[in-house]
Amino acid sequence: MIDYNPKEWFKYIFYFQKADTVRKLAPLIVTIAIYSGAVAYLILKVWKGGENTDLKNVSLVHSLLGFVISLLLVFRTNTAYDRWWEGRKQWGSMMNVSRNLALKINGLLDKDTSRADREFFRKMIPNFAFAMKNHLRNRYLSEEFDDSTSFGQSMIDPGGHVPAQIASAIFSKVVTLQRTGVLLPEHVIVLNHELEALMNICGACERIRNTPIPLSYSSFIKKFIFVYCLTLPIGYVFSLHFLVIPFVMFVFYILASLEVIAEEIEDPFGEDSNDLPVERICQGVLTSVRALID
Repeated sequence: MIDYNPKEWFKYIFYFQKADTVRKLAPLIVTIAIYSGAVAYLILKVWKGGENTDLKNVSLVHSLLGFVISLLLVFRTNTAYDRWWEGRKQWGSMMNVSRNLALKINGLLDKDTSRADREFFRKMIPNFAFAMKNHLRNRYLSEEFDDSTSFGQSMIDPGGHVPAQIASAIFSKVVTLQRTGVLLPEHVIVLNHELEALMNICGACERIRNTPIPLSYSSFIKKFIFVYCLTLPIGYVFSLHFLVIPFVMFVFYILASLEVIAEEIEDPFGEDSNDLPVERICQGVLTSVRALID
């Protein structure tokens, strides 16, 4: 049975973290409040709009379009979350493949194998994870390679596809060990699945990163939300009067927040608070491989 703690509700209601949409949308929310106040003042005080004006019928349009905009935002959010979850599954596979590769390497290499051969895999397998993280963030070599000495930067061209170069170096090392008799041919077959999986995972993550949501679709939703909220004060000012200001602010916050959240999680490999914890996963790969390879 799960214990219910009401303090958690208050914690998340009144705590505004760095990535919270309130912080990001605050300037726009203030702007929409000023606009709504100006519209309410002009209609109620300057133009003396009465109950018989046709402007009050604008609210009927909002009732019709509310269902449409909700469907669009649900589809937008689900599409973005699918990309986030697919990225998480790929990085989970990265963790499992790295562990399995290290486990097999450790078992297949004899205890008499040179320390340099074991050290190669002990460092290059985690380096692939770090290199993929940097590659997905459009970075080159970084401090994660500093401890690799002759197994890291000296083997890699920073201007190329670094994860592919590391995967190639690992595969070449396996083939070299097989040719020198350290590994048997059937051992290479045992390792082949993990060796192929490294680049398969990298390719899947590149597909997510390089295939953004179509600009026309994202732009249309932003325009829709903008026009919808701009016309809200006109339709509801006759029934809510100046209370239309917090009403429009709240509606704009809800609709715009969904779009902001979708934008943030559709590229899950960045450094925002809601992105995937790829640094922690890379450190997990590093710890696991060091523990598995003696």
